[in-house]
Amino acid sequence: MSKIEKISKWLQENNIDAAFITSTENVLYLTGFPCKPHERLLAVFIFPDQDPFLIVPQLDAEDAMHSGWKYDVIGISDTENPWEKIRETIKNRYIRIDTLAIEKDHLVYNRIANLDKIFSKPMYISAEEKIWSMRMIKSNEETKKLREAARGADFAIEIGVKEIAAGKTEMQILAAIEYQLKKEGISKMSFDTMVLTGANGASPHGVPGNTKVQHGDLVMFDLGVVIDGYCSDITRTVAFGEPSEQQRAIYETVLKAQTAACNAVKPGKTCADIDLTARNIIAQAGYGEFFPHRLGHGLGMSVHESPSVTSVNQLVLQEGMVFTIEPGIYIPGIAGVRIEDDVLVTADSVEIFTQFTKELIII
Repeated sequence: MSKIEKISKWLQENNIDAAFITSTENVLYLTGFPCKPHERLLAVFIFPDQDPFLIVPQLDAEDAMHSGWKYDVIGISDTENPWEKIRETIKNRYIRIDTLAIEKDHLVYNRIANLDKIFSKPMYISAEEKIWSMRMIKSNEETKKLREAARGADFAIEIGVKEIAAGKTEMQILAAIEYQLKKEGISKMSFDTMVLTGANGASPHGVPGNTKVQHGDLVMFDLGVVIDGYCSDITRTVAFGEPSEQQRAIYETVLKAQTAACNAVKPGKTCADIDLTARNIIAQAGYGEFFPHRLGHGLGMSVHESPSVTSVNQLVLQEGMVFTIEPGIYIPGIAGVRIEDDVLVTADSVEIFTQFTKELIII
């Protein structure tokens, strides 16, 4: 059953007249057509018992028709009113819309107001939960892309580690990573690349700047690449010069917690089980207060999607789920250590996509 057919079946089962999906990621997921509409309207309409149609800016219509999408494509020029075009299309199909599934976390007020006008204020139903549940279980084709993205992330870390030298700034190392990736044909990062040295690493979401690497620093890399629309996310922390006893203790604690959590992954466990596996190890070592975030997050077309791997999420792991495992310890003013892998829940265990070594590298 195709993704569109799954949504149609869900609409039938829940007596919903249509789904109106507008986020670029979900449109791509459901239709296979990648588009960056900017301020213009991009949407796919899906119905319980009629063929769907895709709405795109007119300048993208030809590409949409040749993208593999086998249903109608409606191009909207910059001088047309997209809402009138939608009203006309729905009217010609003799469809009455009293209930409409939308992405409530995405659709802005102005578009809701326009939908209210053309459909006489329908009842809105959230479509996010259904789509996220579909996206959470990856197909074999998706896992192949995620593996390739992970290989790209491994390569990026390898570049970064080789670039570390006394006096180099975080931004210089970051630039070298992204330059080399582009030379190899990898043009898009999953998110803004992080290279943080010394005390800057104590900020889990720090911003790279002109801080220079100094002897005795721990240097943290957090990055990912996008391959065919799918993201990777890896973190490694390395030492520039012989680490102190405290730095070694922190690193070994994070590594122990991260390894244990990876090994605990299998169908039937819960997200909470995996989070607590790592969190308890860090707490028992006396660093519990310095691990302030969840253990991980789902990974796919978005770098952050379901499931959320937290200590309170009782969601049961299923084969095909892909998420990160990234415990960290951050001591303000001193240093931070995080180690992160991308993992797949297999039929009876786990596959770790990211393969760059986790043993402490001393440069």
